[in-house]
Amino acid sequence: MDYRSQKIIAFVISIVLAAVILGLMFVRVWDDLLLAVGDAQYRYLVPALLFCALSWLMRGYRYQKILNSLMVPAGFLFSTACVLLSQTINLIVPARLGDLVRVIPIHHDYQATVSQGLSSIVIERFFDVITVSFLGLIAVAFIIDVPDWFLSVIVISLLVMGIGMLFILISKEWKTENKYLAFILNMFNEIRAAALSRNAIMMLIGTSTIIWIFEILVCYFVTFMFQVVIPFNLVLLAVVIGNLVKAVPVTPGGIGTYELALAATFELGKVPATTATIVSVLDHFIKNFITLIGGGASILYFGTWIIPQIMNIVVEKLSKNN
Repeated sequence: MDYRSQKIIAFVISIVLAAVILGLMFVRVWDDLLLAVGDAQYRYLVPALLFCALSWLMRGYRYQKILNSLMVPAGFLFSTACVLLSQTINLIVPARLGDLVRVIPIHHDYQATVSQGLSSIVIERFFDVITVSFLGLIAVAFIIDVPDWFLSVIVISLLVMGIGMLFILISKEWKTENKYLAFILNMFNEIRAAALSRNAIMMLIGTSTIIWIFEILVCYFVTFMFQVVIPFNLVLLAVVIGNLVKAVPVTPGGIGTYELALAATFELGKVPATTATIVSVLDHFIKNFITLIGGGASILYFGTWIIPQIMNIVVEKLSKNN
């Protein structure tokens, strides 16, 4: 079997895996699920949608600041459109290939280098994981009998980010003639200059914290829809674990794995299986729904020229030979 066939099979398996996980979650609570949907208080859907939209706007603001710190003078609408477009592609293809799409409009509109584009993504992801992990530690401190593997996931995430930051800091004086290593060192230099000053760290931690509070509030208001009392710290922990699991790109957009992690966390907190399932699925559905709307609006914003460019990147990454 050639490498291209292996890529295609991996792509299909990831989609099937997401469908199987969701299917199994629904099957075990199907009858109760229908009753819960019928009795839902849908007025709480409005604040859930609102906080979800606000989280994306805040992501756009944060990304604008990241690009500006990399000497890319992008505006707020442009930056928000970049984030929404890439996340929309991530819902369709596995392995977070959508992140690479951001390089296209950044280069097209501002002649930014590939290095600048990739550095901006690394900075964003780094502070997302750091912020989510610290919020998780706070939640764990207020929840009794948290499984050891929860704390392990959080601590390992922080350790990986810490090691990454250490490499970036100590690489300042490194030199190399290898063009690939030189490219990586150049990215490290960009990241260090753009994100590791005191003001930059404060800005990135602050905006990231607001983003993730909005994300948690989306899920919290979804719980109100089904008239169940779930402590805020348990919702916080569930969203943290869900997103740390989702960070491993097993399925497109973490669909299936995110819901499973969220529901499992709720059930460990004595939430009924039906409620845990429907809250986790609806929470992710709302977030993906807003993402898709934003992604469509982003294509209109950039123009149809970007569609074949996106297809070229996706097809190349999925079918590239050795």
